Amino acid sequence: MQMQGDGLVLVAGQVARDLVLLTEGFPADGGSTRVGERRELLGGKGANQAVGWRQLGAEVALLAVIGTDREGDDLLGQLEADGIRPVVARRGTTGLLTDIVGPGGSRRLFERVPEESLLRPGDLAAVEHLLPEVDTLCLQLQQPLPVLFDLARRAHDLGIAVALDGGVSGPGADELLALASIVRADAVEAEQLTGFGIASPADARAAAKTLLDRGADVVALTVGGEGDLVVWPGGERFVAFGTDETVVDPTGAGDAFSVGLVAGLRAGLAPEDAASLAADAARSTVARPGGRPDLTALRERLG
Repeated sequence: MQMQGDGLVLVAGQVARDLVLLTEGFPADGGSTRVGERRELLGGKGANQAVGWRQLGAEVALLAVIGTDREGDDLLGQLEADGIRPVVARRGTTGLLTDIVGPGGSRRLFERVPEESLLRPGDLAAVEHLLPEVDTLCLQLQQPLPVLFDLARRAHDLGIAVALDGGVSGPGADELLALASIVRADAVEAEQLTGFGIASPADARAAAKTLLDRGADVVALTVGGEGDLVVWPGGERFVAFGTDETVVDPTGAGDAFSVGLVAGLRAGLAPEDAASLAADAARSTVARPGGRPDLTALRERLG
């Protein structure tokens, strides 16, 4: 596939306060455990991906909703400090993601995502003036489908490459998928998209073929506990997960993989090389607590 990579990357997705607690283990009902370390970070899938893109050297804008509270002010400041151009609606209460991490990469994730923190059709007006600068649009599918479809349609009509991350189903899902150049999903999300249960690389291959038939150029699907299968017309590459010893916290692995894959393709890498870059981005992220990536060391591989 051919992508032009000298413009602006537009990410549309969630911004939230990410509270990470490292513990010695998870207590039984009624019990307690000691928290060894606490981190408060800029988080959410949209923010994590925007940060990753910026670390890889792209100019990035982020379309999202941030609360009108003090936490929202802090997150807006963090986006700007990271060099991300925020295009945000301010309303309601800022979302909260509590990531409790135990030994060996075990975790529990508690999410408070208020309805008002999701994108609305009227929020798209704020990015209209940016679209002529954009060459790549990255959509997280946890947002309302009509909003995603409207933005993807506008981008597609302008020749902008559209990358989807996540699962979606229901009326309008096929139309959205038909606009996408790149689709990435974990095993649960892949079943939403295709109806295939993903228990093996063979299952992932069959599911990916249905997404290629629906218009995608490159599809990446996770096989739980094993790795990620990246498929394109005429080829595929399976990239295995790292060993358990390297995993501190799996949060953010999919976000980092998405950024690495799309960034590699955008830079002109062959799909198999973009898949390798994506796997290294995910491995780097799971080696530290929280979903915030640190992909700066991979930047040189984009040329």
